Amino acid sequence: MLRKRRKTKQVKVGSLTIGSDNPVYIQSMANTPASDIDGGVRQALLMQGAGCEIFRFAVPDTRAVGIFEAAKANGVNMPLVADIHFDYRLAIECAYAGADKIRINPGNIGSEDRIKEVVRVCREKRIPIRIGVNSGSLEKEILAKYGSPSPEALAESALYHVSLLEKFDFYDTVISIKASSPSAMIMANRILAEKCDYPLHIGVTEAGSAFTGTIKSAVGIGSLLCDGIGDTIRVSLTASPEKEIEAARAILDASGCGRGGVSLVSCPTCGRTNIDLISLVNEFEIRKSEIKTERPITVAIMGCAVNGPGEAREADIGIAGGRGEALLFKKGVIVGKLPENAIIDALIEEINRL
Repeated sequence: MLRKRRKTKQVKVGSLTIGSDNPVYIQSMANTPASDIDGGVRQALLMQGAGCEIFRFAVPDTRAVGIFEAAKANGVNMPLVADIHFDYRLAIECAYAGADKIRINPGNIGSEDRIKEVVRVCREKRIPIRIGVNSGSLEKEILAKYGSPSPEALAESALYHVSLLEKFDFYDTVISIKASSPSAMIMANRILAEKCDYPLHIGVTEAGSAFTGTIKSAVGIGSLLCDGIGDTIRVSLTASPEKEIEAARAILDASGCGRGGVSLVSCPTCGRTNIDLISLVNEFEIRKSEIKTERPITVAIMGCAVNGPGEAREADIGIAGGRGEALLFKKGVIVGKLPENAIIDALIEEINRL
């Protein structure tokens, strides 16, 4: 059973508001060269169409600042985040150029006067700041205190950065603690969640390939979501950014934080299976876009009539395979039969009738 969502402040980012009164939003980041403005815009539009809700651009120099104006002029309407390291002037330029959020690590921005100036401009433009902390960016004093980038060290660093912003009366803050170890990331965010009420952006950084990275992200992000912790997520994969959105949606659904759509339940098959269930499930996944209903729906595709309807009795609709046919059931009650050569056609048709 999911725990109640952790109560947080509400932070407005462009057209969205991040926090516990709102959905858990999906983020990603451009991997096109920062100098390629046109390529960045094309990727942002592609990601927007794929379901990304907040998109981040690295801004290593002044030339890259132009991405925000270009993206918005060409139909990108999801909130855009400027990823800034070291040069506080770039954060200020991005705030004036149309960025909806500024991501900084206050520890590498420099003196407090520089932080104060970034805060002044963000307050003027009503732009929130995301504090980003990871295991490679800890302050020397904190690292010396704990001896390693432990979860306690990561949480202390994040709270120190928050205090720098609060010193200048800035509270429109989102916090992100990431680590390549799911367990370290989980523990650090649990500590942080107990010590503040700022919204948290969660993710396993440098998670790996599409397969390995999705597994690690599911462990890290999913565990926190099941604890009621997390207000926006990114699945960081060494893969095309679209894969990040696909994985993020699956993690949200599996954690009970999804926002509708089709949730699939299917059995792993066994010796009782008399139908090509794997092919049926793969075909259904490919054709899910044909389903017109907008309400949340659980669909079960099971291998046999012995346990199919019973094990998937909570599904809204499903099939249980048999020899040459499949039983159609709704909420565990068998209501008809479908021919083997048209099971998915008939199942989708029945779903659209619900």
